[in-house]
Amino acid sequence: MAGWWSIFLFTLAVLTEGTAARPFSSSTWKHRRHPLRGDHIAQFKEKYFIQILDHFNYNSLGNGTYAQRYLITDQYWKKDGPIFFYTGNEGDVWDFALNSGFILELAAEQRALVIFAEHRYYGKSLPFGDESFNIPNIGLLTVEQALADYAVMITELKKELGAGKCPVIVFGGSYGGMLSVYMRIRYPNIVAGALGASAPILSTAGMGNSGQFFRDVTADFENCSPACKDAVRSAFQKLQALAQQEDYAHIQSAFSLCKTPSSPKDINQLNGFLRNAFTLLAMMDYPYKTSFMSDMPAFPVKVACETMLNGTDMLLALRDTVGIVYNSTGEHACYDLYSLYVECADPTGCGLGFNSFAWDYQACTEVELCFESNNVTDMFPPMPFTESMREQYCAKRWAVVPRPGWLKTQYWGDALSTASNIIFSNGDLDPWANGGIRKSLSESLIAINIPEGAHHLDLRASNTADPDSVTKARQKEAQVIAQWVKTAREKTV
Repeated sequence: MAGWWSIFLFTLAVLTEGTAARPFSSSTWKHRRHPLRGDHIAQFKEKYFIQILDHFNYNSLGNGTYAQRYLITDQYWKKDGPIFFYTGNEGDVWDFALNSGFILELAAEQRALVIFAEHRYYGKSLPFGDESFNIPNIGLLTVEQALADYAVMITELKKELGAGKCPVIVFGGSYGGMLSVYMRIRYPNIVAGALGASAPILSTAGMGNSGQFFRDVTADFENCSPACKDAVRSAFQKLQALAQQEDYAHIQSAFSLCKTPSSPKDINQLNGFLRNAFTLLAMMDYPYKTSFMSDMPAFPVKVACETMLNGTDMLLALRDTVGIVYNSTGEHACYDLYSLYVECADPTGCGLGFNSFAWDYQACTEVELCFESNNVTDMFPPMPFTESMREQYCAKRWAVVPRPGWLKTQYWGDALSTASNIIFSNGDLDPWANGGIRKSLSESLIAINIPEGAHHLDLRASNTADPDSVTKARQKEAQVIAQWVKTAREKTV
């Protein structure tokens, strides 16, 4: 192993995504002051860890290394305190640090060292630089390699910091939540417990119904207003009627497209573009303004339904509704379908830029995302995405053949009875929730359901607009984590 050293360092003040904090009544977590605001600003140091390229092959790349970015703050750390480690997911590590204020709040209370690690092939952690997404270089992008990165980083940083006896708790949201769960399963010798927020460990392992995701997106809008769901469905049906008539000029005008559609392929792209906006609105249905995956108003599902129902023309209303996601600043005079939305192996969206290449590859290999809309159980046009379609796409795009069932084999699926010390938190507003664990499996495999919660709302900083259910969820998480730390510390004495 190559060891580690810092080749770059600078300090940035982390800005909060919340506003005034709500005090907690729990005796085990008395929220005194917000660690992201005012005179209590968290100072992250951005560093790079010299990481092994290939943890599992001693011949292909020898002892090759790459620079893996991570953020660290010891602002709250008491030297025998725990280490809170965020298992970075599919994006720039700063995006997660800026939107996971609960971890810092908890660190201030439990005197923890905080580390946010960036996932290989995302952000600035590119193993082969600009050539990272070339074949075969991208072949080292796997869940197994990412987990090994985190295990090595934790082990070496503990040595460097003289923190050998400090218990490690891992945190993550969405795919990062999956990685936190997997870390506890794969490296229980290193990790004392895991909080997997909005972690769809079942659906991404090929377990469940392919219609579940878009059914649950639809349910969010239906629960806001049944008429809203009907209006969206009617708008899509009118769009399909115009497409069948090849009235492309009308479609271009109605949706303010930069180019006039000219084929079924363009209409499919338009459908994906529109459906993706509703996915993001449902996922980011927070009770206050955010700028995480997109600039969103407070209660964006409600705002979207009001937009749909107040319009006099259903197609124009649909355009204005998706504009909440794609044109919140009003800077787009027209929509370029192929630059604002990229079709990929994840029907829920891969995003844009280099990070989207990495996620597309992961969706073509280990992470199973064969979700589809059908216009029966959901409000969207029929858009199938079968395993066969996935195979064809992935063979053409990445020259790989997916291996269905591998995540279930490797990380146990729902056969978790021998695991321990994992919190599975999910919000009822989150379309990913029913792809995860919704019922506690044992005293130490704890499911926390948040009725008014959207996508990993519990990881975000406290906010006066937070519903009571997320406040209580954070209290429970804090209590459980404190107990895990206490038990782990007792074992080292």
